[in-house]
Parts: sequence; structure tokens; C-alpha cells
Amino acid sequence: MDAEAEARRIVEVAAAERARIVQELNSSRERLTQAITGLAEQKEAQQAEQHSLQLRIDELQTEFAALDEQANLQSFGFYQPRFDFVTSVEYQQKLEYTRTAQNNLITAGTAATCSIEWQVNGSVTEGRKQTAQYLKLILRAFNGECDAAIARVKFNNVLVMETRIRKSYEAINKISKSQHSSIVPTYLDLRLRELYLIHEVQEKLQEEKEVQRQVREQMREEELAQRELEKARTDAEKEEKRYADALRKAEQEVQKATGEAQQRLLVQIEALQGQLSLAQQNKQRAISQAQLTRSGHVYVISNIGSFGEDVYKIGMTRRLDPLDRVKELGDASVPFLFDVHAVIYCDDAPKLENTLHRLFHQRRVNRINERKEFFRVTLPEIAEAVLANHGEIAFLHEAEAQEYRKTVALVAEVTNGRNRP
Repeated sequence: MDAEAEARRIVEVAAAERARIVQELNSSRERLTQAITGLAEQKEAQQAEQHSLQLRIDELQTEFAALDEQANLQSFGFYQPRFDFVTSVEYQQKLEYTRTAQNNLITAGTAATCSIEWQVNGSVTEGRKQTAQYLKLILRAFNGECDAAIARVKFNNVLVMETRIRKSYEAINKISKSQHSSIVPTYLDLRLRELYLIHEVQEKLQEEKEVQRQVREQMREEELAQRELEKARTDAEKEEKRYADALRKAEQEVQKATGEAQQRLLVQIEALQGQLSLAQQNKQRAISQAQLTRSGHVYVISNIGSFGEDVYKIGMTRRLDPLDRVKELGDASVPFLFDVHAVIYCDDAPKLENTLHRLFHQRRVNRINERKEFFRVTLPEIAEAVLANHGEIAFLHEAEAQEYRKTVALVAEVTNGRNRP
């Protein structure tokens, strides 16, 4: 009986222990599950916060870029040229005249003045000497500021340098007020004029370089066009001679031939006459085009990958094959090839080109350098202008932009591949 009781007791103790262990395991599992859920929620919250922070960073970077661009534009300002000389030589002459006028004021002792006569120890002479030294000192300080500003002037800081000179002038005159001394406004105007001239002569020199480059480019284009025309004329003359000789030989042989041989020769003669006529037309066309120095092709091309939508270059070439010029434009200087929307042959290509440029003048991409022939217009607008000033021609309205579109597709594929789980 005691053994049975002991056995029951052991079983009960074991059952109780088992229940306790199961309860502890369930509690541990529940705590672990809660911990995992909490960590997952915490991770999700952190990811959401990280995403939110990244969006804010992107927003701030966009705002900063806009502010930076605005500050950059403000630093540029818009400088209104003070002079309208045609050549850089005229600017240099005006600059020399301005510097001579400055020296004349200094030599005459009128660049800076004192409104009272000082005495030193009762001596007027010593007072004048001290005044002269003081005026020389303030002029030296002002000229130092002016020289530093003028030496640093560039296309994007001329207004900043102007402000620097004016503030220096005001500060020196304010300090000198107690001495009843000041730099005269005329001298300030001369130093500012020097600043403007230095800036504008730099701009004019750059413009002259660009004009020279364009002239060299036009000369090269003309030389290539003349070579092509000369080659076309020479080739046409060779073709003409070859067909003329063959025709002459066939005409001699047909007189001796009979029957089927004669019939074959007559057919050959007819074909040779057509080929000879075509060769003569080609020769005459080459000669006529060489004589028409203003004939050529006006082309309309785009480059979506480089310049975006609705930006077109309107140019002209006298090449026999205008596409050769287009291929040259799509060289290493741009990442993608140009698409051709229209090639217009006309007897006065420069006139049509200039007319289109004038019509779309306010739509230029580059408002400063008019030799850059890119315009922010739509193709229907260009087609309408060509129709009004030349006649109806065929336009290719959809840009193929093959390399650009393939590049976009490839980048999208790579990006999607990275994001794919």
C-alpha cells in the first residue's frame, strides 16, 4: 500500500513538474514571440523613419540646389555693357585714355582734395606738406583696393567688384571726413570706367576668338564643299567620256552588224544614250552648283539625349551630302548622335537659315552667343515657318534617338534588377 502511494505521489510530482515545465515553455515562447514581434515592429518603424529622413534629405538637397543656383545667379547679376565699341582695339584705346586721365588728376593734385588749409606749429607750409602726405596715403589705399578688384574681375563678378570699389571709396572718405579730405567723385568714376573697360575688353576678345573660329569653320566647310563639287564634276566628266566612247563604238559596230546582233546593239545604244544623258545632267548640275555660291542645304536636327525634348539646331551646309556635316556634329562633343528631321535644299540657303534664326530669336537656348544655333521650339512651328518662307517639305516628326532610348532601357533594366528580391 505504501508502495502504491509512493508511486502515485511520484507520478503526481512528475505530472506537476511536467505541467510546470510546459507552462514555463509556453510563457517563454510567448515572451519570445512578443519580443520578435516587437523587434519586427521596431525594425519596420526604423525603416519608415529612415525612408522619411531620406525623403527629407532629398527635399533639402533640392531646396539647397535651388538656393545655390539662385545665389549663383544673384552673384552673376546682369551686367549692362557701358560701351559699344566694335573691336577690342577700340576698347584698348579707351582704356589707355582712361588711365591717362587718372594720371593727369593725380599729377595735378586734384584726385583727392582737402577743403581747409591746415597749419602745423603755426606753419602753413608744413600744413600743406602734411595734407599732401595724407592725400597721397588715402589715394594709395584706394588705388590698392581698385587694382585688386580690377585684377580679379571676371565675367561672373564684375558687379561684385564694382560694389567693392564703391564701398572702399565711401569708407575712405568717411574716415577722412575728420581731416576735411576726400577722393573726388571724378576719380572714382575713372576707376570704375577702368573696371568696366577691363571686363568688356575681355568679353570682346572672347567674342573675336569665337568669330575667328566660326570664320575658320566656314572656310573649312566651303573648302570641303568645293572639293566635293569638283570631285562630282570630275566623276561626271569621266562617266560622260566613258559612255560617249562606248556609244561611239556601238554605233560603229551596228553599221556592220546584221540580224540579232544588230538588234542587240541597237538596244545597247539606246541604254548608252540614256546613261550618257544622265552623266551630262550630273556634270551640268555639279557645274551649276559650283557657280551658285549661296546654294546649299538647311538642316533641322535634334539630340534628345543631350539637350532634351523640343530643342532643335537649325543650320546650313553647302556639302553635296549634308548628312556628312550632321555626322561631324555628332562627334565626341555630345554623348548621342543627332536625329535629322528635315534637309531643305534651296538656291539661297543662308537667306532661309537667317530667316528662321530671326523668327525664333527669342527662343534661343543661348541668348548671349548667337552663333549657337539651338532653339527651344516645336517641330510644327519650324515646319510652319519653312512653309511660309520656302515651301512645303517633308518633316520627320518623331526623333528616333536610338542610342539614347536603348541607354534609358538598359539603365531601367539594371535598376529593376537591383531592386528585384
